[in-house]
Amino acid sequence: MDAALRPPPDLPPLLAGYRPPPGASDELLDPQGRVRPVWRGLLAHLAGLDVADLAARFHRGDQYLRDAGVFFRAISENGSAERDWPFSHIPVLIDETDWAQIGVGLIQRADLLERVMADLYGPARLIAQGHLPPALVAENPEWLRPMVGVAPRGGHYLHFLAFEIGRGPDGTWWVLGDRTQAPSGAGFALENRVATTRVFSEFYPGARVQRLAGFFGAFRQALMDLRAEPDSRVGILTPGPLTDTYFEHAYIARYLGFMLLQGEDLTVEGGRLMVRTVAGLRPISVLWRRLDAAWADPLELDPASRLGTPGLIGALRQGSVTMVNALGSGVLETRALLAFLPAIARAMTGQDLILPNIATWWCGQAAERKHVAAHPERMVVSPALSTRQPFDEATVPLDPEDPGLGAWLARQGPRLVAQEAVTLSTTPAQIEGRLVPRPMSLRVFLLRTAQGWQIMPGGFARIGRTADPTAIAMQKGGAAADVWIVSDRPVATPTLLPATTAPYQRPRPGVLPSRAADNLFWLGRYVERAEGTMRLLRARNARLAEAGEGAAPLFAVVDPLLAGQGVDPAEGIPQGLLDTLGRATASAGQVRDRFSPDGWSALADLDKTAHRFATRVSPGDDAARALGKLLRKLSGFAGLVQDNMYRFLGWRFLELGRYIERAGAAAQWLAILADPDAPEGALDLAVEVGDSVMTHRRRFALTTSRDTVVDLLALDPANPRAIRFQVEGIHDQMRHLPGVDQDGPPADLHRAVLRLQTRLATSTPASLTTEVLWDTAARVAGLSDRLTEAWLR
Repeated sequence: MDAALRPPPDLPPLLAGYRPPPGASDELLDPQGRVRPVWRGLLAHLAGLDVADLAARFHRGDQYLRDAGVFFRAISENGSAERDWPFSHIPVLIDETDWAQIGVGLIQRADLLERVMADLYGPARLIAQGHLPPALVAENPEWLRPMVGVAPRGGHYLHFLAFEIGRGPDGTWWVLGDRTQAPSGAGFALENRVATTRVFSEFYPGARVQRLAGFFGAFRQALMDLRAEPDSRVGILTPGPLTDTYFEHAYIARYLGFMLLQGEDLTVEGGRLMVRTVAGLRPISVLWRRLDAAWADPLELDPASRLGTPGLIGALRQGSVTMVNALGSGVLETRALLAFLPAIARAMTGQDLILPNIATWWCGQAAERKHVAAHPERMVVSPALSTRQPFDEATVPLDPEDPGLGAWLARQGPRLVAQEAVTLSTTPAQIEGRLVPRPMSLRVFLLRTAQGWQIMPGGFARIGRTADPTAIAMQKGGAAADVWIVSDRPVATPTLLPATTAPYQRPRPGVLPSRAADNLFWLGRYVERAEGTMRLLRARNARLAEAGEGAAPLFAVVDPLLAGQGVDPAEGIPQGLLDTLGRATASAGQVRDRFSPDGWSALADLDKTAHRFATRVSPGDDAARALGKLLRKLSGFAGLVQDNMYRFLGWRFLELGRYIERAGAAAQWLAILADPDAPEGALDLAVEVGDSVMTHRRRFALTTSRDTVVDLLALDPANPRAIRFQVEGIHDQMRHLPGVDQDGPPADLHRAVLRLQTRLATSTPASLTTEVLWDTAARVAGLSDRLTEAWLR
C-alpha cells in the first residue's frame, strides 16, 4: 500500500504525552485530538522505527547539512559568526487542498501589493484619497524619493515575494508579515528538502509530496525572459559573505546557474549596467537583488554605502535593467501598513482580503489609540515603521494597570503600532529525543511568471525551540523545518533540465567577473603559501627535535625566511600560518558559488584542524608530526581542485596564483639555502622543503651538491616543484586568457613571461647564482603585478 495512504496508526512511543498547549491549534492533531489525515502515513512510518534507528536517520540529515556547508550567520552584540543550519527534522505536512486555498489568498495579496507599489511611486492616490497617512510614507526610510516616477522596464515592480503566515487558534491562516525587499529563505528551503529526504529516504519517494524543482525552473525561466537582449545576462546581487544569508545567495546562484555579484562587480556605462569581467565590460539586464535598497546606489541613496554601484538608479531610469524586486519595495514591509491594507484592498479591488492580516492598529489616529488603550491586555506594541518580521524584534506588552497609558499613547502614537498578541499553531519537533508541540510560522514564496503568480509547493517553517512563540526566529534559537504539500494522487517530478527535442548544443562558458578572478588567484597564492610555510616549519621542527641547539646555524638562515611571512618559528603552529589559512578561506568564501561543497569542506576542515593543533602542539617533534597531518589535508584539498574543478577561466587564475607563489617562494629559499656560504645541511633542507627527496635520490644517487639541488629545484622542466616548471605553467595558462595576443598589459605580461622562461631554459646551475635567484624572485613578483593590471582591476 502507498505510504501516504496507510490507515491511521496508534500514536508511536515518541509521541507519548504529545499535548498542544490550551488555546492553540495544532498541525498534527485536529480540534478533537485526532491525527489529521495528511499526517497518517508519516506517523505509520515513524511507528516502525525504534529510537536508535530514528536517531541515526536524524543524524544522516544533520550530516548532509554539515557536508554541504550549510550555515547562517548569527549576529549578536559581540559581532557575527557562522553557525550550523538549525535543522528541525520533522517536516510540516499540509494537504494540497488547504495549500491551494492559501495560494489563492497570497496571490490576491501579491497583486494588491503590486498596485500599492505602483501608486506609492506614481500618482499617490492612496494618500490623496485618505487611505494612507502621508507621514507613514514621507517619513519612511524605505520610501525612496529618487525612485518616484521610475517605471520598471518589465512593467512590474514585484517579481519574487515571501509571506510569513501563521495559523490562529480557530484554524484560520493569518499573514504575519510581507517580505518584498529582498526575500530570503528559498535556497534554505531547497537544502531543508534535501536534508529531510535523507532522513526519510524510504518514505519520501512514495509519500506524494509535491516537488520544488518545478518552481525554481519556472523562476529561472522567468528571469531569463526579462532580459533586454538574448546575449545579456542575469545576476544575483549580494552584500557579500558577511551577510547572515550569504550561503543561500551562493547556493541559489550555483543552483540556477546565474552569476553571484557584488556591487563592485558592476559599473554603469552610457546608461547601461555592465559587469566587470576579465574579458572587459559585459551587459547585464536582470538583477535579482539580495541587497537592501538603501545600499544599492551611493550616488542617489546612502552615500556611505560601500556595497552598491554608483549610477544604478540612472540605469533604471534609462530602462536598461530590470530589478527583482524594484528599489523602494521595502516600504511595503512597513508594519504600520498592515493596519491599512484591508481597507486599501476594498478601495482598490472591491474585495476583502482572503487571508487576513494579523490585527494591527496604527496609534497615530485617535480612534485607534482609544481602542488600543481599552484593550491593553490583548496588545503588544512596536515601532510603526519597522520592517522586521514579527518575533525578530522585541515587542512590548501593554500594562492594563498603567494609569499613564493613554497619555503615553497620545505622545508616542505616530511612532507606534499595536498588534493583537498572536497564539501560533504548534507542530511536532524533536526535543531531547521526544516529539513535542512547538510554535511555528511558515514562510511561503511566490514568483511572477508570464502566466501570473506561482506559489512554491512548500517553503520552510520556523520552529520554536521552546513553547515561547517569540523564540521562533533563528537569531533567537529557533529552527527550520521542511514543508511538505501532500497530494492524494501521484505527483510530477520536474527537474531544471530543459524539455526540448532540438539537437543538444553545449552552452558557452559564462563570463568571469574580475573580482571573482582576483579571489581565485589569491586563493591559489594563499594555499601555496601555506603549503610552503608548512614544509619549511616541518623541516625546522624535525631538526629541532633531532639536533636541538646544534641546528642553530641552519635556523639562522631559515628563520628570516619565516619571519618574512609573519611566522614566528618559536610557536608550534604559528599564528602567521593560521592567518594565511584564514586568508585562503576568506578568498574562497568570496567565490563560494564557484566552489564545490567538497572543496569548501576540505578547506574549512584544514583551517579548523590547524586552529585546534595551535592550542596543543609544542615546537619540535610534536609540531613536525602535526604539520605533516596538515600537509596531507592540504594535499587533499589540492587534489579536489585538480580532479574536480572545471577548466574554465576561474580555474586558470587559481592555477596562475599557485604557480606564481611557488616559483617566487622557491627562488627565495633557494637563494638562501643554495648560497655557497649557507651552513651545513642547507642543501638537504632545500630538497626537503621542495618535496623532492625521493626524486633527488633516484636521479643523483647519494650525491648532494649545489649543482644537483639547483638543477632539480630550479631548472628541471619535469619536476613539478621546479621554478622552470612553474614558469612554463604560467605561460601555458596565459595562452587561454582573453586579450593576451593584443597590445596593452596582457601582451606586456606575456613578453615578461617569455623572457623569464628563456632565461631558465638557457641557464645552468652555475649561472644561476644567488644574485640571479634573487632577481628571478623579483621578476616573478613583477608577473603578479602585471597580471593584476591586465585582468584583475
